[in-house]
Parts: sequence; structure tokens; C-alpha cells
Amino acid sequence: MDVDLTDPVARAAAAREGLALEGEFNDIVRAHGGDLEGREAGDGYLATTKALYHGRPLSWALTPKVFSEAGVALIADAAETMGRIMDKVTRAFAEDAAVRRAFLLSPEVEGLCLLPTGYACPIPLARVDIFLNEETGDFWFCELNTDGSAGMTSAVEVTRAIQRTASYGEFAERHPNIRTFDILGACAEAILATYGEWEGRGTGALPQGHPSIGVVDYGESISMDEVEDFVGRFASMGVRCRFSEIRDLRVEDAPEGPRLVDGEGPIDLVWRRAVLSEMVEKPCPGAEALVRAQREGLACVVGGFRTWPCATKTVFAVLREPALRSRLTEAERAFVEAHVPYTEVLTRATDLSRFADKDSWIVKPRGGYNAVGVVAGLDVAPKSWEEVLLRAAEAGDVIQAYAPQFRVPTALGGVQPAGAELADMAPYAMMEGLFLFRGRFGGVFTRCGREATIGEWTERLNMGCLVVGEPTDGEAASRERVREVEEAERIVEDEG
Repeated sequence: MDVDLTDPVARAAAAREGLALEGEFNDIVRAHGGDLEGREAGDGYLATTKALYHGRPLSWALTPKVFSEAGVALIADAAETMGRIMDKVTRAFAEDAAVRRAFLLSPEVEGLCLLPTGYACPIPLARVDIFLNEETGDFWFCELNTDGSAGMTSAVEVTRAIQRTASYGEFAERHPNIRTFDILGACAEAILATYGEWEGRGTGALPQGHPSIGVVDYGESISMDEVEDFVGRFASMGVRCRFSEIRDLRVEDAPEGPRLVDGEGPIDLVWRRAVLSEMVEKPCPGAEALVRAQREGLACVVGGFRTWPCATKTVFAVLREPALRSRLTEAERAFVEAHVPYTEVLTRATDLSRFADKDSWIVKPRGGYNAVGVVAGLDVAPKSWEEVLLRAAEAGDVIQAYAPQFRVPTALGGVQPAGAELADMAPYAMMEGLFLFRGRFGGVFTRCGREATIGEWTERLNMGCLVVGEPTDGEAASRERVREVEEAERIVEDEG
């Protein structure tokens, strides 16, 4: 759909279409008295899927995140523009020592990030997280994630859970042109396409097609349910895939040359889910084998270590460094200024008084992942904020301007405690994770929460996602008749 994304009025209209549709969905939930049966059906469905948290259905919202086609164009443009900037950052890191110095990486990590990948696409897989204002169409980036980007199974299965409710059934009757994202399929295709352009395929024992895939991570860190989902998806494509505990990797000599193997045999293609900073924290012979495999071309490593600079918490600070800015177009520099919160690396010499207005700032560990250690000033007392700043300066962590979060009334999914008001909808802050597969937008993973930091420990909810297409003339007329009937019923009820 053609949308003039340079026009603030058009952007606002695109965002508001989704907000209005979410409000309509909530009205339907209220009309169903909170849709208890739908919540129970959703929980029952999730229990049969891989969308679990500690063996139970994960926390989810009955209200989906809804976009119109114009709204999808808005977020897709945001994601793909950032994707192009991330590509430039990755190339600049490899080519320019001044850019590398700005990241403040250890010599060991910097060296790993310089290893060639053997394929052209710098970042095959990513998820960029934004806060979208659904009234104005403005947005601010929260963080960038590369190869360990999670949430694909959750996004797909929560959407399917919502589709089993009576509320969704009525919503779909009003909006027949609903579509959803095939996130797992798009991800799997991107992984295989990356192998398809890898220069090492077809050499030695490495096949041209149908590689044996190892999803590599630390067992205690990986979402095993999501891996199993991908194992099944790849199997449907005729490709063998398995989880490979990083500690089990080794390089083994074979007649055709050294091979990367795990306990089940050779691996042709690694999908690296292990975060590089975790590999540094947890050194092991298997991690060394993975590094050797990339260095010597023993396997195609999707998520080569070159993706790490864009996943660091320092990348937003580097985007404003002269050495990097000079590589961006004027439009890209304007994009960064408009949508990337100001970020600074703290040191012992930093004047911390500049950050005394705690509600305007958030602190993030420089080498962190999974939102561990993130502290929003809004969540702490003034005295505690001083201590947070001092610890961050000592550790060399980053401070970032707190991006405003947009809150939307949201119905909880799942079975609620006895006596809970099912039709009650508190405002939840939204964070949209926008997936990029080889630079193309591929779907949304939305999380919402009540506190200033949205994480598992703050009782966040996972949300489904729907895209409502443009109605035909007949559908538009039918929707208008429904609206007129509902308005007439409301007037009668008020007068009664």
C-alpha cells in the first residue's frame, strides 16, 4: 500500500488505524463479558505448542497488536531503514579503525568481529525493537538484536491462541481481510539463502544444498521450545536441523579435511544463537571450535561474529560518532537524530549531574543481553538513582535517554484468578520487535508491561499480531451498518 511516510499526517493516520482496530477488539471482548471461554481455549491451545515458559503457557494478552496495511508500511520502513544503517555499521567496523575504537571492545572480541563470514549479507537475521506512538506515528528505537533474536514462536502461537476465541471470531467477521506473519518460515528461508551464497558450500564434504544445521547456544540460555519449532519447520523443508550445545562442539579430522561436529555428527551450517558476550563469559573448548570453524571455513556460520557490534548497547552512541556519521546519507543521519535516543558511555570522569533527572534516563550494561541489569530511572528512588549512576560509571555502562512509551488498554489472556474482573483493561506500555530477514521486514513480536522496563521479571505479556487489509466496498458498507446498529443499541440502553 502506498503511504507517504514523509508526511506526518499520513504517518499519524496509519498508526491510528491500528489503534482504532485494537479499541474495536477490546469492545468486543467487553461485550463477551471478558471472553472467559476464549481465554481458556487460548491457554489450552498454548499448552499444546512450543510457546511455553517453564513448562506452562506463557503470559499473553487477549488483545492483539493490530496494524492496517498502512501501519505495516510504517513499521516496515522503520525496520528496513535501520537494517540498512546496521549494514553500514558492520562494514564500517571492518574497514575503519576509528569506528572500531568507538565500540570500546576488548581486543579479543574485536578480533572475532573482524573474521570474514564468506557471504555477502552482513546481518542475515535481526530484530529491532521500537516504541511506537500509535497516535502520532512517531517511534523510538529501544535496542537492536541480531542472531539470538527470540520471540518468533511466541509471536506466532499467541496469535493462533487469540484466533481461537469468540472475540476474534466476531472481529474476523467484521474484517474478513485479516492476515498474519509467517515468521518462522521467513527466518528458515533466510538461513538457507545465506548458506546458498556462502563461498564454502560444495567444497570438501560440504553440500551445495540441504546442509545439516546445528542451532548453537548454551543449553541454559536457549529457548528449547523455539528450537524444536524450527527443527520441525526445517524438516518440512527436507533439511536436518538439531540443537547443538556449544560445549559439545569440536573440530574432528576426516578424510576430506577437518569438520565441525557435535555429539550427533558433522555440522554444515551453524545458526549461532549464542550471544558473543556470553561466549566470552563462559569460555569452553566448544566455543573455540566454533571460532575455528568460522575462521577456517569449516562450516557456514549464520550470525558470524561480525553481527555483534550492532547488538551491543554502545551502538546507539557510535551512530553519532563522526567516523560513522560520515558513512550515512543525509536522510539516514536525520533518521538517527529523530528515532534513536541519545546514548552515552559512562566513565569515572563523566559529570553524572547531567543525568540527575532520573525519569529521563535508563542505564544498560555495556555487554548485557536479555535486558539483564537494565534500570530505568522511573523505577527507582532518587537516592537509589545516584547509586545506579555511580555503579554504571565504574563499570563503563551506557546511559540512554528514556524513550516515551505508548500505553494501550489491554485485556489479559489466560485463566485469571477467581473474582478478577475479566472485562477490566489496564493500560500497558507497548514494545514492538520488528524482525528483519536478510534486510527485509518479516513480522512483529510485541511485548507489553505495566512498569517502565518491559521484561520477564516485570510480568510482561506476549502479544499476537494481526494485519487488517482494506475492506471492499461491500464490507465497508456492512461495517457501517454494524456501527449504526451498535450506536442505536447504546442510545436505547442509555435512555433506559
